[in-house]
Amino acid sequence: MGAFTLETIDLIVMAVYAVFIIGYGLYSAKAQSSEEYFLAGRNMTWPIVGISLFAANISSSTLVGLAGDAYKTNTQVFNYEWLASVVLVFFAIFFLPFYLKSKVYTMPEFMERRYDVRSRYYFSFITIVGNVLLDTAAGLYVGTVVLKLLFPSLSTFTIVAILAIAAAAYTVPGGLNSVIQTEVIQAILLIIGSCLITYFAFGKIGGWDGLIAGLNEMGAAGQLPNPGGDYQPSNAEEVLSLVRPAGETWREFLLGTGGDQFMPWTGLLLGAPILGFYFWANNQFMVQRVLGARDLNHGRWGALFAGLLKLPVLFIMVLPGTAAIVYMQQNGLNIADINYQLPGGGICEDLAECPNATYPMLLFEMLPTGILGLVLAGLLAAMMSSVSATFNSASTLITMDFAIKLFPNLSSKQLVRVGQVSTLILVILACAWAPQIERYASLWEYLQLVLSFIAPPIAAAFIVGLFWSRANGTGAFISLLAGAAISVIYLLADGAEVDNWFTQMHFLHRTFYLFILCGIINVVVSLMTAPPDEEKVHNYTWNINLLHAETKELEGLPWYKNYRYQAVALLIITFLLVGWFW
Repeated sequence: MGAFTLETIDLIVMAVYAVFIIGYGLYSAKAQSSEEYFLAGRNMTWPIVGISLFAANISSSTLVGLAGDAYKTNTQVFNYEWLASVVLVFFAIFFLPFYLKSKVYTMPEFMERRYDVRSRYYFSFITIVGNVLLDTAAGLYVGTVVLKLLFPSLSTFTIVAILAIAAAAYTVPGGLNSVIQTEVIQAILLIIGSCLITYFAFGKIGGWDGLIAGLNEMGAAGQLPNPGGDYQPSNAEEVLSLVRPAGETWREFLLGTGGDQFMPWTGLLLGAPILGFYFWANNQFMVQRVLGARDLNHGRWGALFAGLLKLPVLFIMVLPGTAAIVYMQQNGLNIADINYQLPGGGICEDLAECPNATYPMLLFEMLPTGILGLVLAGLLAAMMSSVSATFNSASTLITMDFAIKLFPNLSSKQLVRVGQVSTLILVILACAWAPQIERYASLWEYLQLVLSFIAPPIAAAFIVGLFWSRANGTGAFISLLAGAAISVIYLLADGAEVDNWFTQMHFLHRTFYLFILCGIINVVVSLMTAPPDEEKVHNYTWNINLLHAETKELEGLPWYKNYRYQAVALLIITFLLVGWFW
């Protein structure tokens, strides 16, 4: 395979693209007010909303994570993608109308309107921490994975600092509008690049038939990468299946400690939807794009469009990682041949042990000169885009949930300045944390593990609050604190290497149990304390009358503009695809 090198034309293409995307981001920096800076003036149309949601989610870190886990025979990583379509339908029907009608800037702000200021501060703080640990640090880490292949002598911190400064160059002056404008370009380029990788990868292994034959041959010889746990796929059908077995005993079944350890079917059913709900319906990083929609219809159409864009991910981002298994075997290749250095130090001997290198390997092995430079530039630009998006969302939280409360007399321009300073501080924090991600088995495992601690208490508070009018601020706050306490206990026990049922539990099962526990605590404490004010219940709680009123509003729209028809069509397409790979 040899060392990864770029031709002169590739380097020129990358340099030109970098200058273009930063310049375009600065050109789009026209925000004069806080609403323009943080929410792009609330004037985005549905295609921009949908593509922006998709681009923010399918960032460079997701590309690397999906391909890496697919190489480890965890093709069922796609379950997170198709579940997004289902969650976005739920989001468009129930949550989005309340978000847009309330005219809030942030999700914690909405939490205060439904509950109280205590929940707002807690949620805002946790979201800021999550943005730094998850989206920003992961995006910067991806840059080190790619650039370490090209410049192994550069230190991880140097690479992270360069990428962070480039991302902040247009985020600080431009805000959300600059982020979204560049995201649209990145998304289009990433899709084109992913399609090209899929085309060349399948072409080199003999197409779909070659993939099936190769996986079956490797399975018979016991050469398929082990995904971990007790379950080892032995043929193509098992590798490509989206539903994997759970434990055989009741203990294994309840704890998720038997069968496939990446995503047993019990984890898919119980925990994965909760992570998806938090990510798409509660996370400021994602919801902020929909908050900038022109109106409710554009917000709904955009959300459903993003759900539709998630479905082809299986073919253009997941299966190329699976094809890499066969390609490496057919060509006798090993990652050790290129002396690949891990960002955290050390040399990777086997691609199954450093799956984060799968996608960069596919880039260098599959793409011709010129196209490689363009797609590689797009990957790095997408990393900058996702990083800049998290910078913007986190700075929005700091400004609107803390600064404006502490200093209520700040002008609109002063709020923008606070957001810009906050972004610079976040850049420094993310640079410091990004190198720590290498300690985890894969990037995708890291992302989901951290999310499993953050998501359950928040998702429980939102769902209980929306559908149960008796829930009050005290119940929500106590449930959030309880969720945080349990997460800290787990981290301490895991750090001390305590080996018991609590630490052994699969993270998707832990997500579900923590979600149920926080919901119960919210209900019990709310019943033991005074009921909420009528205003909080009337304006921020769903009831059947809202559905009837909405039906009348939709009567004047043609069927193709009625989001209900669109939602049903999206669900049908989703379940047909899932059924095919069941």
